[in-house]
Amino acid sequence: MQFRYRFIPLLFMGILLFSSGTQAQSTKDQFVVGDLLPDAPDLAARGTYSVGVRSLTLTHPNQLDVLHVKDGQTPRYDRPLAVEVWYPAQIPAGKAELVTYDQVMGSSNDPKRPLIPFTFTGRALRDAKPEAGSGAYPLVIVSHGYLGSRFLLTYLTENLASKGYVVVAIDHTESTFRDAGGFASTLLNRALDDLFVLNEMARLGEKGGKTFLAGLLDANNTGLIGYSMGGYGALNAIGAGYSAQASKIFTQLSGGSTALDTRLTAAPEYKASQDPRIKVVVAFAPWGMERGFWDAEGLAGLTRPTLFVAGSKDDVSGYEKGIKAIYEGAVNANRYLLTYVNARHNVAPNPPPAESMKPGLHFDEYMRYAEPAWNERRINNINQHFVTAFLGIYLKGMDYAKYLDLPENANDSPWTGFKPRSSVGLEMRHAKP
Repeated sequence: MQFRYRFIPLLFMGILLFSSGTQAQSTKDQFVVGDLLPDAPDLAARGTYSVGVRSLTLTHPNQLDVLHVKDGQTPRYDRPLAVEVWYPAQIPAGKAELVTYDQVMGSSNDPKRPLIPFTFTGRALRDAKPEAGSGAYPLVIVSHGYLGSRFLLTYLTENLASKGYVVVAIDHTESTFRDAGGFASTLLNRALDDLFVLNEMARLGEKGGKTFLAGLLDANNTGLIGYSMGGYGALNAIGAGYSAQASKIFTQLSGGSTALDTRLTAAPEYKASQDPRIKVVVAFAPWGMERGFWDAEGLAGLTRPTLFVAGSKDDVSGYEKGIKAIYEGAVNANRYLLTYVNARHNVAPNPPPAESMKPGLHFDEYMRYAEPAWNERRINNINQHFVTAFLGIYLKGMDYAKYLDLPENANDSPWTGFKPRSSVGLEMRHAKP
């Protein structure tokens, strides 16, 4: 008995040491958002560049404040926009290409879903020195959903930076987890935020400037990526003018403002806002078609190459009368539609954080990220593959057409770039003007 009592502490200490070593090893080798599963398609792998990341705050002055309309008058305000920038970088010896992102779950406008801070790890180095040896990189602007944040698609933003892009993701004011405001702000400001950030990145990236972006990016060669309300705004930014029905809905939601009228198809201000520096768009689950925000005339204004990504069971943006209808109506664009069969709306975000799975939390904290019929990490890898192919073709002139020109149904014939038996549950459509 005496021997046992002496042995137990030693055994317990050994278990602790073993557990500590195992924990250290698992931390070192832990899954990081954006890492590859064994069945990831070919172009999902990271590129040859190391990645740096920095935070900036931009201010869009003198904007209409449609959340505070009073007596028919719309005040103005200086609109702050926090952005995150990922870019090819130099990683000093002894430094790990890892970063911790601070995020919250919950909704600031819903008392049943209080804000809960959490962190997650990415593969980039905070404030790393830019890798400028290859000249100016194409610019990619990323717009999150409602609600969301600039960290919602880090699996994709980091991946693209590793392939030679400067990627900037926007925190759309009054549309994030932390500062959720009335929906009218989101309806008006998405396209305006995108265009403002493009101008600011062009300014900050001018050769001879004093910012870390000076000479690093080519704003004349820009792609937009938008998810849900981000897709809604991105499509409007490149030519899909809103309908008269959209104006009516907006005016009701804003308490009388007609500010959205400047984004309607026939508005002179809208036509003047079209920016030729934007070459392509990736629209994940774009919202608005089922609610009448576009008509045939508006969709005919889409002329630039567009990759639509959707779930066939999307119950937020709609599929047949929503995303697929936008794809079919964009008759003047070279466009693709990638469909995740049986997926719902979450075909774009990072995987659910571990914190979202804790007992007692509102179910939507998990379902903001998760797909019932799909592994979100697999969706991430497939998105990395197809966005790499699409942007590679249209922003870099790469020979990636074979990865997009595919049989419509992956169940009928294997897809190029996918490992054996792994290209199932997907559809790809392609239509030209």
